[in-house]
Amino acid sequence: MPDPHEFIDIGAEVAGIRETLARRRWLVVSGLALVLLALFATAMILGDYPVTLPRIVASLLSPLTGEAQRGIDFIVLGVRLPRALVAVMAGAAFGISGTLFQTVLRNPLASPDIIGITAGASTAAVAAIVLLQWGGGMLALAALVGGLGTAGAIYALAWHRGVSPYRVVLVGIGIAAVMTAIMSYMFTRARLIEVQQALTWLTGSLNGMQMKDATQLAIGAGIVGLLLIPLSRAAGTLELGDDMARALGSRVERARFLLLGLAVCLCAIATAATGPIAFVALMAGPIARLLLGPATGSLVPAALTGALVTLGADIVAQHFIAGVQLPVGVITGGIGACFLILMLIAANRSGRTS
Repeated sequence: MPDPHEFIDIGAEVAGIRETLARRRWLVVSGLALVLLALFATAMILGDYPVTLPRIVASLLSPLTGEAQRGIDFIVLGVRLPRALVAVMAGAAFGISGTLFQTVLRNPLASPDIIGITAGASTAAVAAIVLLQWGGGMLALAALVGGLGTAGAIYALAWHRGVSPYRVVLVGIGIAAVMTAIMSYMFTRARLIEVQQALTWLTGSLNGMQMKDATQLAIGAGIVGLLLIPLSRAAGTLELGDDMARALGSRVERARFLLLGLAVCLCAIATAATGPIAFVALMAGPIARLLLGPATGSLVPAALTGALVTLGADIVAQHFIAGVQLPVGVITGGIGACFLILMLIAANRSGRTS
């Protein structure tokens, strides 16, 4: 007969492990939040006209206090605050979206950048610019519809008695190639000014952001985030595999469809606001999981990591070359390309040793 004390010891050990993992997760989230806050303050301070932190606080409180500082208020509230807010929210949306794709499809390379969602949104945006001469809100709407439509096509083409993560990735890569070819053809038929406008959007830029852009992004991403909360547990079970998820009571196809749908919505909303900022969705999840170690619950750390990468890259883009503001996608593209190469090298080494 088993000794009851053995079960007590095992239970205490499991409880201790859970407490350790929860503490690590709390430390990671707190650390990322503090670094993000410091970067946000840096983004508000730096510029052609540096503004001290006390003046920034005074400008932020001016709608309440009535103490206006016209020039400084315009710089802080009209230029730097919207740009920093959009960077944080878009980065968080990309981070969560990429992590959901990687978790549900159980593939570290399964991000919207790789499997065609971003390419679909970009193709729709280029078509709106070249064929319809759209801009502003209509351009964002075209990108949103393009991303959602592409995701629907990928899911439908990958369906065969259910959706295999492997098929989704393969179909997505094929769709991305088709979309890239369509964009290339449209560029050959477009006028020079339209090509310039399209290429600027495709690079991903935070230049010219206004508070209305931040408000629209906050509303869209906030609604999707609220819908995601009750599905966060399902995301964790799917990471264990379809059979284990079913054993734990998860309705696999329904959960996968809903989670991928919300991930697509987040990616499409962020892309519509800023353009396709390259590789943020790919990098955020692996970096967050690296920091967490064996701890679970990577969505919040991934959101903070995505926000950090985007805001940090935008600060570099603004000040790397004096007098020139680079698109943020140029910086994230360079970092992301190196990150992707490192991921492939690490995967190759682990494959050799396994």
